[in-house]
Amino acid sequence: MLANPANETAQFSRSLDSGSVPRLILLNGPPGIGKSTLAQRWADDHPGTLNLDIDQLRGMIGGWRDRFGETGGIVRPLALAMVGAHIGGGRDVIMPQFLGRPSEIERFAATALAVGGEFREIVLMDSRENALDRFGDRGADDEQPWHRYIRDLVDGLGGRAHLAGMYDQFTAMLAARPQATVLPTTAGAIELAYQALTAALA
Repeated sequence: MLANPANETAQFSRSLDSGSVPRLILLNGPPGIGKSTLAQRWADDHPGTLNLDIDQLRGMIGGWRDRFGETGGIVRPLALAMVGAHIGGGRDVIMPQFLGRPSEIERFAATALAVGGEFREIVLMDSRENALDRFGDRGADDEQPWHRYIRDLVDGLGGRAHLAGMYDQFTAMLAARPQATVLPTTAGAIELAYQALTAALA
C-alpha cells in the first residue's frame, strides 16, 4: 500500500505532546565534543524533528572550501529561515553547532520565539585537555570530508593552541549565560550523554 502523505504529516505533527510548544534546541559546545552524534540520535528518536546541522548546509554551497568564511555568511540566514519555518509549523528543531558569540545565539533564539516557539540552550562540555584530545581523536579516525577539512583548517590556524584559545573564549562566554544547561560528557560515553540530554529536555 502506498503511503498517504497527509497521514504521515499528521503523525509527524503528533510527535509533539498535545498542547506542547515547539522548541529550538541548541546543542552548543567545543568542536569534536559529540554534538552532531547526539543531535542525530535525538532526531531519530523524535519523528518530525529537524536536525539542522549548519555545517552540512555549508557543504551545499558551491566553492565553500575556497571561501569558507564567506560561505558562513550565506548559510546562517538559510539556517534562520529553516528554524522559523519548521518551528512555525509546530515541530522541534535540534541544532548541533558551535556558537561562540552571544549575539549569534540570541539571533537563533529570537527567531524561534518570534514564531511561537521556545529556546533551549544545551552545552556539552569536558575538561580543556579532554576536549582538545577528543577533537584530535575524531580527526584521526573520521573519514567524513567535512571533518577532514576542518582538521586541516585548524592545523593551519595553529592546531591545538588555536583550539585551546577557542575553548577558553567559549568558557568565558558560557560563564555569562546562566540560562544554558551544561552537560558534562566523557569521550565514548554516548549513551550516558544521551540520557543526560533526555533528562535535561524532559
